[in-house]
Amino acid sequence: VLVESLLVLVVVLSVHAAVWDRFSWCSLALALQAFYVQFKWDRLLQQGGAVFQFRGAANSGLLPASMVIPLLGVVMKERCRAAGSVYFERFGIVVASTGMLLALFLSVLAVGITKPVPTNTCILTGIAGSIIIYTMKHSLTVSEVIEVLEVLLIFVYLSMILLYLLPRCFTPGEALLVLGGVSFVLNQLIKRSLNVIEGRGDPIDFFLLVAVVGVVLLGLFFTVLFTFLDSGTWISSMFFHMMTAVLGLGVIMPWLYRLIQRNPLFWLLQFLFQTQTRLYLLVYWTFLAASACGVVFYQNAKRSSESKKHQASTITRKYFHFIVVATYVPGLIYDRQLLYVAAVLCLAVFIFLEYIRYFRIKPFGQTLRHLLSLFLDERDSGPLILTHIYLLLGMSLPVWLFPRSCAPKGTLPGAGALVPYSGVLAVGVGDTIASVFGSTMGEIKWPGTKKTFEGTMTAIFAQIIAVALILIFDSSVNLNSSYAWILASVSLVSLLEAYTTQIDNLLLPLYLQIMLMA
Repeated sequence: VLVESLLVLVVVLSVHAAVWDRFSWCSLALALQAFYVQFKWDRLLQQGGAVFQFRGAANSGLLPASMVIPLLGVVMKERCRAAGSVYFERFGIVVASTGMLLALFLSVLAVGITKPVPTNTCILTGIAGSIIIYTMKHSLTVSEVIEVLEVLLIFVYLSMILLYLLPRCFTPGEALLVLGGVSFVLNQLIKRSLNVIEGRGDPIDFFLLVAVVGVVLLGLFFTVLFTFLDSGTWISSMFFHMMTAVLGLGVIMPWLYRLIQRNPLFWLLQFLFQTQTRLYLLVYWTFLAASACGVVFYQNAKRSSESKKHQASTITRKYFHFIVVATYVPGLIYDRQLLYVAAVLCLAVFIFLEYIRYFRIKPFGQTLRHLLSLFLDERDSGPLILTHIYLLLGMSLPVWLFPRSCAPKGTLPGAGALVPYSGVLAVGVGDTIASVFGSTMGEIKWPGTKKTFEGTMTAIFAQIIAVALILIFDSSVNLNSSYAWILASVSLVSLLEAYTTQIDNLLLPLYLQIMLMA
């Protein structure tokens, strides 16, 4: 925990060495108090007094999670200010303020339920809160303050509902990232739905907002419904499929139509088949998806022939990382907008299939349970299987969060040109190579972890080679001699992978994106 905290603090100092403003003091105060409060969370988790049931075999992860959203907002603000985009500069300020307030709320919650009340930590949290609120008062307009408080309110209600319904699925830090992100997306969708201006906004952005909110609301609806009904019967399954169609065609489609001012299905078909390049990419991705399914079926056939207790090895699970890299790299090079939309569709399909598996919806629910149980690891300790969804999110978030409006030529200058590749580098290349080489050839372990020195060094080397290949094949990337910063960023994130107990598929791409954007 100490080394993980030190690495996060180095990232915070590195970012604010490049981007120093009034929010820098807030970030440092937030990091310092989160460092102290996460030990309170860890003690609560060990003693079983954390109100909700969080994921075991991991620390709270409060410090690394607390800094992600604020740092993203700060670097986005600076990039958009340099590009002269006032609207998105203000948006970055709102993102940073929201992230700080959500993290502060989790800290206050931990301090409040710790017995006896930790006096020193309370004082530190109060000082950090005072600095953050004072800065927000002098940085935000009244409407922006209201927007931040709306996100906080949504986060509180979502946390109470989902953490109760889904025990042992998240650590406090993972809950902050996932539920904080969903809360922000929901608030943005409500805000944009109430202020629709024809011709303003990119349809693919609206598509992401509606898809995320749609699948979350669908899950909440069926979770409440199947609390009172047996979800494994044919009648319940028929009702599930019928209500999915009703909510999809009767709520989500009209909502999307209001935002993009055209038929969503016609727009999607026209978008997907607009050029010949997109058609080739879709055929290629279909082949890769079939290959991934083939790996799943082959491994399950192997299990049935060998042993019922057979579990997929680390190397076998990394096959999917290689397939994802092979999926994303051509999309990033040839058509990022298509990759953006395809990733949204894939996320919606993954979550929908997880609903079918979780609720045992006929006819595929039990089959999915059997097929996916082979690939479970210690991080899937709750009722949901989320690691494959986290892998998709880790690869997609750098694409979705890339500030296109602040990059007039479609790319950012210097190391920022690699921002869309953050998921590919951190998870697809770095994490995969570290796991494969560390588990097969590693002998020198990092103190206090199961990760090896050889795995980490090989991961750094592999990511540098990947950057060189990106420079060769993607003509839009121009690093402008920022090689030292890229090497430092890749090294810090690789070391964080060795020491963090959080979901690395989700955390590492975001930290690499922050470093590259700074």
